[in-house]
Amino acid sequence: MTWQLNDLLPVLSEHDGWEVKEHDQTLVIRNEDNIDAYLAVAGEQILVEVLLFPHQQVNNIHALNDLILRTHKMFPLSTIGINEIGGESYYVAFGSLSSQSKAESILIEVATLFRNVEAFIELYQDHLTESTS
Repeated sequence: MTWQLNDLLPVLSEHDGWEVKEHDQTLVIRNEDNIDAYLAVAGEQILVEVLLFPHQQVNNIHALNDLILRTHKMFPLSTIGINEIGGESYYVAFGSLSSQSKAESILIEVATLFRNVEAFIELYQDHLTESTS
């Protein structure tokens, strides 16, 4: 089975502590800590991501990027990238998996991303100009 957003909505909504809403071609999943994850299905891939902090909030971009490249593999199923949103660059944490993955694998991916986001923010906090928590 290849997942579509309308199939994933009830699966993700059943998870305790998550509120799931459809917005355009994306599902917005909010956890109990009010962190929003954005899930999209694109062909053979499901992508889920969370905004971490804006580029402009970073004290030393080169130092942070070096630290990210040295530490991101400590966090299972997630990595960090930079996306442009509304003309501004943001660091994002994301994970991806096959659009034919089992429902349990998708739930694990989203739950792990939420856990990793908290760890990413804590680990990289010293490189930010103001608190993001």
